[in-house]
Amino acid sequence: MPARPGERRNQILQTLASMLEQPQPEKITTAALAEKLDVSEAALYRHFASKAQMYEGLIEFIEQTLFTMINKLSAEEPNALKQLDQVLALLLGFAQRNPGMTRVLIGEALIHEHERLQARINQMHDRIEASLRQIIRLGITQQEIPEGVDANIEANMLLCCVIGRWHQYAKSGFKRLPLDHWKAQRWA
Repeated sequence: MPARPGERRNQILQTLASMLEQPQPEKITTAALAEKLDVSEAALYRHFASKAQMYEGLIEFIEQTLFTMINKLSAEEPNALKQLDQVLALLLGFAQRNPGMTRVLIGEALIHEHERLQARINQMHDRIEASLRQIIRLGITQQEIPEGVDANIEANMLLCCVIGRWHQYAKSGFKRLPLDHWKAQRWA
């Protein structure tokens, strides 16, 4: 029975993500990826024009997952503080459940790859910060957050905290979990 369209493509991306989960990061080559999948490198290039396109596929998955969930949380939760708490927990929890994707989120996996990939991650960080800023502004409007709080500064600080936890998770070999002590620290 032939594979469904996109099935092999998804398998390649899943394998790439699992290779990124190794605590000791190494440059992932298409040869190593092909060997892991038990296919030829040529078979990889039937689905992706380049390794950069494979990473773009992972970035697309991350973006789609995170922003779908952020939008869902924003639509379902009217209370801005609860929304903010849930979005931050989502960002940290996503990384904790997807260690290989965390290496993409912090740009570590993209170091020797095409520069447009890091630019795309930076753009994703900007979009996350914009989402946080929007929630903070809602909180100010709802009078849950003091009127004097600068939404730009607060959103940037929260994003920096999230990215810092992602880095700590990756650099610890995925031992220091992003959600460890989060409930105790989040509004300290």
